[in-house]
Amino acid sequence: MKKNNTLPFTLLSLAILAGCAAMPQNTALSNAHSRYSEARANPDVTNLAALELKDAGDTLSKADLAVNAGESEDKINQLAYLATQRVGIAQENAKRKTAELAVTNAGVKRTEVRLEARTAEADAAKLLIMQLKELNAQKTERGMVITLGDVLFNTDMARLKPDGITNVQKLADFMAQYPQNKVSVEGYTDSTGSDGHNQALSERRAAAVQKALLDMGISGDRVATSGYGEDYPVASNNSADSRQLNRRVEIILSDANGHIAPR
Repeated sequence: MKKNNTLPFTLLSLAILAGCAAMPQNTALSNAHSRYSEARANPDVTNLAALELKDAGDTLSKADLAVNAGESEDKINQLAYLATQRVGIAQENAKRKTAELAVTNAGVKRTEVRLEARTAEADAAKLLIMQLKELNAQKTERGMVITLGDVLFNTDMARLKPDGITNVQKLADFMAQYPQNKVSVEGYTDSTGSDGHNQALSERRAAAVQKALLDMGISGDRVATSGYGEDYPVASNNSADSRQLNRRVEIILSDANGHIAPR
């Protein structure tokens, strides 16, 4: 009687499929896939924002690979968030280019198209305000300033915590959508410790934010860094709470021409 050697392999395949089916779903990743599928179904997006949509798809693939590789939930969520943001960028760029094409090909309906373009510009301005609000940007004499508090770094170190990485990712998404803007990343400390230690720590923390932005695809010529040590405090150094306010990284956004007012 001939022995059937295929049965063990069949059982093994079924076991693997069962294991895959039992893998928990990541909500952020599922939402990212839904947003990506919606964008791919829109011919305006696929025709007018193909590169942006490809970036979103590549990031989504990285997120899927991270799931299969058993990466941390934070890593998967970060990639899923980035993919979702890039889908949004593709959709917004497609919408903008559609309006531009409509203006170019106008003719009889030129007046109506111009009105639509103004509406799109108003929507873009609202989007900019919303994004700056999400970044907790504050208007100052030097421009819009985003502050990363001391709690986003490991104690007395220059390594960003996961929440810090998430905040920097939001900034990177903003900079990807507004390539005319540059940033100045400036580190500060409290008055505890030696001047040399504080100066070095402030420089390293600014450099850590710069490196994170570069790793997220932002060009190096758009990110300047400085360390000021314990100079320019925003509070007294007489209590633990006030000292914590002074331990910070400030990110100053340039104007539309890339200009940043000096300190």
